[in-house]
Amino acid sequence: MRIIGIDPGLGRVGYGIIEIQNEKKKFLDCGLIETFKNKKEEDRLFEIFNDLNTLIDHWKPDMAAVEKFFFYKSSTTISVVQARGVIMMALASKKIQVSEYTPSQVKLTIAGSGKASKKEVIEAVMCNLNLNYAPKYDDSADALAIALTKVNEECIN
Repeated sequence: MRIIGIDPGLGRVGYGIIEIQNEKKKFLDCGLIETFKNKKEEDRLFEIFNDLNTLIDHWKPDMAAVEKFFFYKSSTTISVVQARGVIMMALASKKIQVSEYTPSQVKLTIAGSGKASKKEVIEAVMCNLNLNYAPKYDDSADALAIALTKVNEECIN
């Protein structure tokens, strides 16, 4: 089973891809889809759509796990929600089953506390995937944590 975890954003979409074989978790890839502020918003959304489709075509995940968005009083809220919509559309277009998790669900599942720090989440990701070093970007570490949450849900069900 191959899972892609996604941490939505407009400027930075974190992704992490893991595989489960014989109940062992294997790290495959992680990184960012980055868009730049000097581009029009519709071009940035289209870039996310295209880059995510390229990732999906390359890794062929069986399932996806995406962070649920909570509304904050921020000028970027609508843009992030639109980016999340594009992400959900890309996954649906490839007929990939999507599970959604709140940040506190991810923290609780991965680090044992819904109020875990960023450092605790990264350490838990490293431990779960037997990584010798932390992912380069926090967004990709979060995406791996989201994918691991899906793995743990599958083991429970």
